[in-house]
Amino acid sequence: MAKLFVLFVILPILEIALLINVSDQIGGWYTVAIVVLTAFFGARLVRQEGLATLAQAQQKMQVGQMPGQEMAEGLLLVIAGVLLVTPGFITDGLGFLLSLPMTRPLIAKNILKHMSVSMVNQSFQGEFTQQSHSQYDFQQKKEEQSGEIIEGEFVDKDEDKDEKIKPTLRKPD
Repeated sequence: MAKLFVLFVILPILEIALLINVSDQIGGWYTVAIVVLTAFFGARLVRQEGLATLAQAQQKMQVGQMPGQEMAEGLLLVIAGVLLVTPGFITDGLGFLLSLPMTRPLIAKNILKHMSVSMVNQSFQGEFTQQSHSQYDFQQKKEEQSGEIIEGEFVDKDEDKDEKIKPTLRKPD
């Protein structure tokens, strides 16, 4: 309850007071220009970093790894985007802190240390099993996958009754 009070009451009051003080020092239109420019450049930064994080996540998934770090960084980028387009200097500072490539991975790693992720796997019998893993247990081993690939040919019995199914076995590449 106290966190929500700070978020919705104290933070806006601090933002308004800071905007008034800055506008008294440099002028109202310059203050508005700074707020608009930080929102514009912040949105561009979040977009650029979001695309880079997405590419890293896709790379990890292609090699069979869970992209937990990238998922946490993506969540931080969403929060940073909201903070950066919200008018104010405090929210802009927090937004840039969450979106910069030097600070975001450290914050995401710290968040992941305190989280547990739950995965649901489906077995071949159609049963679902739930496993709880920490961030560092997501390394999937390709050796655990089935060792043989079965290839086969089939013919519809209505079309040609003389041909038979010819299964072949081969080792995986």
